Amino acid sequence: MNISDPSTLAGCIAVVTGSSRGAGRGIALALGAAGATVYVTGRTVEEGSAPLPGTVGATAAEINVAGPGVGIAVVCDHSDDSQTRALFERVADEQGGALHILVNNATQIHDQLIEAGSFWEKDLALVDILNVGLRSAYVASYYAAPLMAARHDGLICFTSSFGASCYMHGPAYGAQKTGVDKFAADMAVDLRDHDVACASLWLGLLRTERTERVFKEKPEAYAELEPIAEWPQFTGRVIAALYRDPERMEKSGRTFIGAELGAKYGILDIDGKAPISHRPMFGDPREPHPAIVR
Repeated sequence: MNISDPSTLAGCIAVVTGSSRGAGRGIALALGAAGATVYVTGRTVEEGSAPLPGTVGATAAEINVAGPGVGIAVVCDHSDDSQTRALFERVADEQGGALHILVNNATQIHDQLIEAGSFWEKDLALVDILNVGLRSAYVASYYAAPLMAARHDGLICFTSSFGASCYMHGPAYGAQKTGVDKFAADMAVDLRDHDVACASLWLGLLRTERTERVFKEKPEAYAELEPIAEWPQFTGRVIAALYRDPERMEKSGRTFIGAELGAKYGILDIDGKAPISHRPMFGDPREPHPAIVR
């Protein structure tokens, strides 16, 4: 599989939720660079209206400038089910019912997430990650699945982390990551007969607008971590390769460490490096039990 081939995802339609910035932006850029038509969703329309830089329009424009894929900006608040439904109705209408890849990435991240303190000492709003991040991923998958199942082709991915295995940033964050891993496992059961795969990917420390700000504010604390941080485009490259994998359905339902799956596909980051797996430090992904109770 040649991930550098710009025609890798030619003709594919993708939706990347929460792609104004951060992991979603990088994933959307990578899918666009592989030739996909990418629906870029998020709430930010005007630069400067959010604490961090990035807008849905900017991400879509960057895809269009770089090519060969196409970026389509859609303003969507994923806490509003009606807006999510309208998003997929638009995709179906504009693309003749086609949808090949959904990346559930939209997440409500509170500024206190990485601050010291127990969960009850922080703002209660940290639990909103279970609304935009967990519930919203279910809703997006709910509307995407029929489009994919009708054509017996598709991949639903969830961006997750080692926080599903170890204590990381508190219980709300851990519950959200564990939840999307379980979504991938259980949705895979329902979608198997329709040839639609589901997978959850554990990302490493990412170079995003948020982490770059932290690196600058606390250079001593992150001096050892910054050099091994991944660019979010790496995850997009892994997702592109997973979709094109002829054994995709055999991998359905599992949670993967992105660095390890990337290594199997021979994928490098945009800086030419091979991201490292943090399995020895943070733990193993859950392996679903084969029992099915309906």
